[in-house]
Amino acid sequence: MLKTPWSYAKAGVDIDRGNAFVQNIRQMVKQTGVPGVMGSIGGFSGFFDPGPYKIKNPLLVGSTDGVGTKLEIAQSLGQHDTVGIDLVAMCVNDLICTGARPLFFLDYFACGKLDLKIAQNVMKGIVAGCRDAGCALIGGETAEMPDFYQGNHYDLAGFSVGIVDKKKVIDGKKVRQGDILIGLASSGFHSNGFSLLRRLFTPDEMGGVWGKKLLTPTRIYVKPVLSLLDKVEIKGIAHITGGAFIDKIPRIIPNGLAAEINLGSWPVPAPFIEVEKRGWLSQREMHRTFNMGVGLVLIVSPKEAAKTLRLLAKFKFKSWEIGQIGKSSSAEEKVVLKGTR
Repeated sequence: MLKTPWSYAKAGVDIDRGNAFVQNIRQMVKQTGVPGVMGSIGGFSGFFDPGPYKIKNPLLVGSTDGVGTKLEIAQSLGQHDTVGIDLVAMCVNDLICTGARPLFFLDYFACGKLDLKIAQNVMKGIVAGCRDAGCALIGGETAEMPDFYQGNHYDLAGFSVGIVDKKKVIDGKKVRQGDILIGLASSGFHSNGFSLLRRLFTPDEMGGVWGKKLLTPTRIYVKPVLSLLDKVEIKGIAHITGGAFIDKIPRIIPNGLAAEINLGSWPVPAPFIEVEKRGWLSQREMHRTFNMGVGLVLIVSPKEAAKTLRLLAKFKFKSWEIGQIGKSSSAEEKVVLKGTR
């Protein structure tokens, strides 16, 4: 009895297809080149020289994240060219909260069987996100894992490194009572709350207008924040992701203080109001799950609030004064929702 010889390809992992993918995206990746990039993708590691940035007391800052179950909607719509933007945004928006300039990015794409068209569309988004953030894509990993992922399902993870002068780190330690909260507009739900969102809309809705709305990519805030750093003193920055206002803003507020959010000080986009109605969600739950139209919060002194808003006005999204820093009445109360919409 003759035995049929096995190969890695027969087991479900096609090395040649993976190599073809790397070759296909080389030119695309070159679009993300910035000062400091050394070499090209395809090696065992990526190299980056931070010397061109001339930071006197450099600190490297790292951040990693994913896109979560937003990928389920991309899968259902067959639209894969925006989730890569989400991936980059989730990492670089965290970096900028420290005042760090993103330098480079690496991605991890895992699937059951590599579909070159899907993978290349995902990569288009990653490249677009890196270009928006001004950072280089210097490497990544493409993993075929047959039987682990079913059909064309895949998962994404990303990792980014930034640089900041040790003396210019933004950590919230300078935040004082009376300081002003500036909210920067989000582009939609960004990449959080999707496990709940997918339960509030029917499959037909997800496959139509609502699915397209929910796939709007996460806004990247690197350029506006970098433009402010040498013009105003930013005391704290919070990226409004999982945990939203209730859990994220307290990370940058010293003990004894609380963020007082003035509801009604910015227009909450209609999709959030629809979600609130469908899920019978309380105000607190909404502001702990979703960004409510505010994707990033800056803390500045009262004397610099108007200037900050004026400088932000040149970007293609709105910003508002959404609250102030007050005293905390208890150790647990770090965010107070005031008024109504």
